[in-house]
Amino acid sequence: MKILKTVTGLRKQLTASSLSPLGFVPTMGALHAGHLSLVEKAINDCPSVVVSIYVNPSQFNDPEDLKKYPRTPEEDLALLSGLMRKSDLVFMPRDKEIYPEKDTRVFDFGNLDKVMEGVHRPGHFNGVAQVVSRLFDIVEPNIAYFGQKDFQQLTIIKELVRQKGYKIKIIACPIVRENDGLAMSSRNRLLDPLIRKNAGIIYKSLLSASQMIKTHDIPEIKKFVSENIESFNGFKVEYFEIVDDKNLLPVMSAGEMKSGKGYVGCIAVKAGRIRLIDNIEFPLP
Repeated sequence: MKILKTVTGLRKQLTASSLSPLGFVPTMGALHAGHLSLVEKAINDCPSVVVSIYVNPSQFNDPEDLKKYPRTPEEDLALLSGLMRKSDLVFMPRDKEIYPEKDTRVFDFGNLDKVMEGVHRPGHFNGVAQVVSRLFDIVEPNIAYFGQKDFQQLTIIKELVRQKGYKIKIIACPIVRENDGLAMSSRNRLLDPLIRKNAGIIYKSLLSASQMIKTHDIPEIKKFVSENIESFNGFKVEYFEIVDDKNLLPVMSAGEMKSGKGYVGCIAVKAGRIRLIDNIEFPLP
């Protein structure tokens, strides 16, 4: 694999190799098995893959969160070198490469960025759209790979591709979990030991909730999820919503769930000082 740090260097390399389809896995580093599953899928599908490692400042609405976000470039490169081939590239740009000047673009995703994360992290998805569109313009991939853990982000990126007319296929890859069910996340390494020990309760509660839909209505299920998770010290549910998997509109009662549509239960939990998100597919009642 080759490591590139400038847009010019990356473009030159891509032009020289011109292998197709070109796969792309954008990351913010602090890589874990979830990221590596995306890279493996891309390598299986494409003769050449670009993995970007860039902590994007414009998607952090809390400067403290940006400061404490884990950065482990040496470990990241060691993990990637075990997977990647000669034809694969790692792109590790500095801020000035991605944003040579201030990005003032404002995106309109309708309702998609107004709910759930949009309420709790204002401006976050605009920052995501800025960096993803910039990376798409630089890399010009045929296929891009994203994890389903960030379900709302995935939905917004699909809408971004539609709006901007990108000829890029978006592949959604399954959530990779720890042994206790906790969704893998770069933030997991920041959890206090006792919080980490109990963090499996988030996924266990989602699993129970997805079964309860057959016999309980949504307000009861939401109450159960909050109480179950918050019975552990240091855990606070920010939101739990069952949403239409296309428009992300919350469903208020099981009677609103229609066959032929898909539904996802999305959750955000403050686990000690760290914020965790997860989701699960919901069957019809």
